[in-house]
Amino acid sequence: MYRSLIAATLLLLAGCGLAEVGAAGATAATSKAEELKQAKQTEARVQQQIDAAYEQAAQQRKAAEAATE
Repeated sequence: MYRSLIAATLLLLAGCGLAEVGAAGATAATSKAEELKQAKQTEARVQQQIDAAYEQAAQQRKAAEAATE
């Protein structure tokens, strides 16, 4: 009788542990997904800044060429 009670208690505790592991895994996956999303946003911002710098450099070259003509 006691063995059955102990076995049932251990199973319940093990089940709770498995639920925590599953929840932790889901939380970690959500965290990684958020990191990836933020990284992509950062990449897009940096690319926009690079494009703006190229455009500004092109305009400055045009202005310099026009001034020397």
